[in-house]
Amino acid sequence: MKFYSTNGQSNPVSFKDALLIGMPQDKGLYMPERIPDLSNIFKQDNHLTFQEISFLISSEFIDKELSASKVQDIIEKCITFEAPNYNIFNNVYCLELFHGPTFAFKDFGARFMARCMESFIQSLNKEINILVATSGDTGSAVAHGFYGVEGVNVIILYPKGKVSAIQEQQLTTLDKNVYALEIDGNFDDCQKLVKKAFSDKNLNDKINLSSANSINIARLIPQIFYYAYSYLQLENKSIPTVFSVPCGNFGNITAGMIGENIGIPIHQFIGATNLNDIVPNYLITEEYNPKPSIQTISNAMDVGNPSNLARIIDLYSDIDSLRSNLLSWSFDDDETSIMISDVSSKYDYIMCPHSSIGLLGLLKYMSMQSNDMNNIFLGTAHPGKFSDIVNPIVGDIIDLPKSLKDVLLLEKKSVELNNNYNQFYDYLLKTFE
Repeated sequence: MKFYSTNGQSNPVSFKDALLIGMPQDKGLYMPERIPDLSNIFKQDNHLTFQEISFLISSEFIDKELSASKVQDIIEKCITFEAPNYNIFNNVYCLELFHGPTFAFKDFGARFMARCMESFIQSLNKEINILVATSGDTGSAVAHGFYGVEGVNVIILYPKGKVSAIQEQQLTTLDKNVYALEIDGNFDDCQKLVKKAFSDKNLNDKINLSSANSINIARLIPQIFYYAYSYLQLENKSIPTVFSVPCGNFGNITAGMIGENIGIPIHQFIGATNLNDIVPNYLITEEYNPKPSIQTISNAMDVGNPSNLARIIDLYSDIDSLRSNLLSWSFDDDETSIMISDVSSKYDYIMCPHSSIGLLGLLKYMSMQSNDMNNIFLGTAHPGKFSDIVNPIVGDIIDLPKSLKDVLLLEKKSVELNNNYNQFYDYLLKTFE
């Protein structure tokens, strides 16, 4: 399969090149030239495992660039934890995506990318330097997913003082091939530095760059897996299925939309945001107006210029077809906190702030409907990663998994940089040339 740029000014490339390059030189984003049709899988009453459906989907996109046995090996190494539909009440489910090593949904994409990249670079005889801008969970997932992978360096840019304490510890306490850069700015500033580096021909001539953000199409492909698996878990497939996705950079929901196009029977998407309401406003006005991100308690979603909107627009023929498939609303910190508190007290279920926004979007949509549906929202992170926020809301101390407790005891290793491209450029050349 070939992948083209949404800006249409770069030549189509293979999966391998899209993975290793990350972002086209024309500053677009890679998309598959064709969407495979796997609809028959979802029309049958089958009981595929998570690994089995993941193998079928990934094989379509990798398309013989790796052998079937190698793809199977990649899946067996990266899909080692479950993504269950947890029934909270009535027909409302949380698709729990936080059972991986860093307790966030980013583990799926990071581990898949790491294993694919490891398979390809063994024959290249050159080092790959991955640049990652993170608003919290991406950095830790990529750091742990690529930790110790031969031939790959991971350079993580995160906004100083704008990630949770546990998130910061997870992404700054590794060594070997992982480098954490603490940027004096917000997530959008980090993302601008990364994008400018990718478009800097002089820099790219000197060091090999790639990306593990959702700007890399290989990050999105494994995120399709859990939409498919979530649907397969449902007992009643005769009623419509709705997914509400907490959104920041809109990569997660883009993966779901690609999944719908390959045949997963999804009736409606809700893109729920915090106060960074760029996409909700776009759907109303048809004008894309990025703006400086607003800091909220759902920090991983504090994105004022969501890159993946370009892919979403590319998937749909016109604004009306997009609007019919995507509803998007924003919610503030008070609404987020009240939802966490209510669900904790009524159902003894604790959510992180991002998952809470997903449920807010779902409940708003449900209030507008009268038909029975499978109502699913994405639980994107373990609430313990945001215990400094969640504990006061629920009036209790969340019991942290042991690995989260242990990471708090490790020594932080990071390099502080200003929000200055020249300083970032000099650091990269000095460290990796």
